[in-house]
Amino acid sequence: MTIKGCLFDFSGTLFRIESTERWLRGALAQVGIAAADQDIAYHAERLEHVGALPGGAPPHTVPERLRRLWDERDLDPERHRAAYTGLARQAALPWPELYDVLYERHMSPDAWTPYPDAVDVLAELRERGIRVALLSNIGWDLRPVLRRYGIDRYLDGQVLSFEHGVQKPDPRIFRIACDGIALAPEDVLMIGDSEEADGGATALGCAFLHVPPLPVEQRPHGLRPVLELVRHSTG
Repeated sequence: MTIKGCLFDFSGTLFRIESTERWLRGALAQVGIAAADQDIAYHAERLEHVGALPGGAPPHTVPERLRRLWDERDLDPERHRAAYTGLARQAALPWPELYDVLYERHMSPDAWTPYPDAVDVLAELRERGIRVALLSNIGWDLRPVLRRYGIDRYLDGQVLSFEHGVQKPDPRIFRIACDGIALAPEDVLMIGDSEEADGGATALGCAFLHVPPLPVEQRPHGLRPVLELVRHSTG
């Protein structure tokens, strides 16, 4: 296989969301609520347990009344918001005005950090003439995040599930992404943190590289294997 193109997942692959406690602190500060450190830590733990932070830890359990929303959350913005604010309410915060504030905050570029090697890897792929697109299951427009950190300049396209009404691992969304960079699936490498969702690319004929969704400080070189695969495939 000669790799001519790469598809990158967003959350847990190119970027990492802030910690749940930092997320909560930021929302509290935004609305001017003062809270004790121990209270913030307790409620952050509750929010993490219920999986309220998009891009963060998944919920331990999904209430039956939210199951369909959860399964379809990346198909449109309304379902995405309803799923995550519904999960957040399971944490029973003492600040009911905070649920929507928390949801809005997670879409801010300030809530995201690119992995340390993301720019260097994308830059080398561009230098080598490899076509690159971002392919994300997501319910909101992440392009402002890409622009803030200069990632957009290295991308030949962005395929966001909510804009197409289809989500990974459905082969149709991988086909859309491959067509967007004008390459056959067998010439494309999909890189992502989910073997189930991102690994679905193999059903279409793409290769797949799994990267662990670790905190940024624990994964300084997690994307380097992409370059090794490209170099090996092209000689």
